[in-house]
Amino acid sequence: MINKIAPSIDQALAGVKDGSTVMIGGFGTAGIPNELIDGLIAQGASDLVIVNNNAGNADAGLAALLKAGRVRKIICSFPRQADSYVFDELYRSGKLELELVPQGNLAERIRAAGAGIGAFFSPTGYGTELAKGKETREINGKHYVLEMPIYGDLALIRAERGDRWGNLMYRKAARNFGPVMATAAKVTVATVHEITELGSMDPEHIVTPGIFVSKIVKIDRVATEAGGFKKAA
Repeated sequence: MINKIAPSIDQALAGVKDGSTVMIGGFGTAGIPNELIDGLIAQGASDLVIVNNNAGNADAGLAALLKAGRVRKIICSFPRQADSYVFDELYRSGKLELELVPQGNLAERIRAAGAGIGAFFSPTGYGTELAKGKETREINGKHYVLEMPIYGDLALIRAERGDRWGNLMYRKAARNFGPVMATAAKVTVATVHEITELGSMDPEHIVTPGIFVSKIVKIDRVATEAGGFKKAA
């Protein structure tokens, strides 16, 4: 019987190795799997390469992982924000590598990994520092840059509900990078707020099929004053 429900985050993340490339879903603070990030910190893996849309906010979530000294390199689109002081300090002191990738290219490089595409040409970044050292080509009078897929050893994503087969549905903007990251990683762990019975989710509403999901963990939720969600005490 297929049952991908893990009893705890600790068990879901057991075996993450040093040097792993970890994809973390989220767009800004929407859809960040904070509980899984905290679990990764507790798990202890280090020398990680992190793939995310940004580089963390304040001291929580991804910023906490950076602050713990577990990350060697981050691949992202928006590393600097008003409260990205953890990233700023680490990067300026040379303790953290950065690969800056335009957001559209980031999503497509992840999607390419999941779709089995060897590489693709994109016009974004041509003639800039972002194209330095990369192959370029003129196609039909327009200049392009060759971009390579980004593969993950592990993807950590946040969904709204799932079943024991690992099928997932998302809540509004929390969907963002989760679906493509799930396809591009060897192992995908998702948190959900609701575990449903098999067959209760409309197949047309399932965004990530269970074939791309390794483990799901149910977490509680309480509303905050800002309208977001956090783990219940």
